[in-house]
Amino acid sequence: MMKTKCYSVRLECLRSISDKAYKATAFDGSIAIIPKSQVFGKDYDVMKSEAWWISAWILEKKELQYSGKKEAWFGTESRKMLPAYTVVNHIPERKEKVVSNEINELKYENNK
Repeated sequence: MMKTKCYSVRLECLRSISDKAYKATAFDGSIAIIPKSQVFGKDYDVMKSEAWWISAWILEKKELQYSGKKEAWFGTESRKMLPAYTVVNHIPERKEKVVSNEINELKYENNK
């Protein structure tokens, strides 16, 4: 399965200029022509402004303002967001060997 890395890009305006391209305007005034095939849809998690999922490789070639903080992977054919997995390896801290596992405060005293 092919997948494409995308960034969530907050835009002031994303306007269709032809059957194959958008004109994207960022909040700093930077403008870029983005192919429609590289826009994977709207990011509905962003509330303050409109944000769009745009492929990372096209953003690196354009002079459009964007942040790489929020990224996701999309299926190239399905154009749907793929689940994100984070693998964390836990390395336990080293402990010394215990001679006796008895707790003195919890010992039962017979000589009462």
